[in-house]
Amino acid sequence: MSVHELSDEQREIRDLARRFADEEIAPHAAGWDREHTFPRAIFGALGELGLMGTCVPAEHGGAGADFLSYILVLEELSRADAGVGVTVAVHTSAGTLPILANGTPEQIDRLVPPLAQGHELAAFALTESGSGSDAGAMRTRAVDSKLTGTKQWITNGSYAHTFIAFAKDPDKPSAYVIRRGAPGFTVTREEEKMGLNSSSTADLAFEDTPGEPLGPAGGGMRIALSTLDGGRIGIAAQAVGIAQAALELATNYAKERHAFGRPIGGFGAIQQKLADMQTEIEAARALVWRAARLKQTGKPHTVEGAQAKLYASRVARHWTGEAIQILGGYGYTKEFPAERYYRDAKVTEIYEGTSEIQRLVIARALLGEAAR
Repeated sequence: MSVHELSDEQREIRDLARRFADEEIAPHAAGWDREHTFPRAIFGALGELGLMGTCVPAEHGGAGADFLSYILVLEELSRADAGVGVTVAVHTSAGTLPILANGTPEQIDRLVPPLAQGHELAAFALTESGSGSDAGAMRTRAVDSKLTGTKQWITNGSYAHTFIAFAKDPDKPSAYVIRRGAPGFTVTREEEKMGLNSSSTADLAFEDTPGEPLGPAGGGMRIALSTLDGGRIGIAAQAVGIAQAALELATNYAKERHAFGRPIGGFGAIQQKLADMQTEIEAARALVWRAARLKQTGKPHTVEGAQAKLYASRVARHWTGEAIQILGGYGYTKEFPAERYYRDAKVTEIYEGTSEIQRLVIARALLGEAAR
């Protein structure tokens, strides 16, 4: 997408995020991946720049920018390290924004500023071992706003201070705010993952853990689904950032690597790969920006967000693999980041709604009752 499609403020925020990503994140990303390091200090620094609450109103401690600006930040952070990108995405889209949209004035005033300023992190606790895509099958229960149950694969789980947790009370899901350190709350396991090794993915347990109701009783599924509608746009931006990093790596390698007396970029097979790669990334970016603009103007964006995530995640997974192919043997080693991009890209087809669920959302909107 052309830079001329952005406002001056959007360009400034994107450039700020890009400079920070290039200077403070990218040089360390390989080490964080190798050592499975969660770079906690980075999020404090991002908070000082306003990038932990890019689209949070200034009166609540955020930067007061629009949703597209936030999406631009996610792409730039993910281009440097997708683990950092998903930490900020879940913190903002799935942790902070639901409080802004559904919290009482007192909850917003108390909980949002430290999140928007990067002093604290947020998490979204919906998934359970038996209820991933089928969120309605959750087994966690709430009695008098005390939760008992377990949650699985919770991004930021080992480090978050504020959790948006869901439980049936008694039969319909309700949403609750749970603070780290609440009675009966424990982090039971940190997951070992294929990629995104600089991010935290944890299992949680609640045992009569007190929670603050968020929104009306029985309204948890509405909150969860609307949160995911916006969150999917953020994950799509993450996928675009990963794919963009792979494109830049492959392009530079094609200019520098020589074979048969000339740069491999002079061969038609490599040119065609790079041309298709750039074209599909631009198409994915266009879908992401469209969905972001719809959300920021308050228009329906469920289908558009699903389309953006479906396509961008597929582009990221496919073209990170082709970047490895362009680098040849070097691409298969940890000397270059192509293999990290490939590992990081795969999960964008899984979390915040699998690609199969995105197709279901799109098909149901297209076919109506015929699809049910």
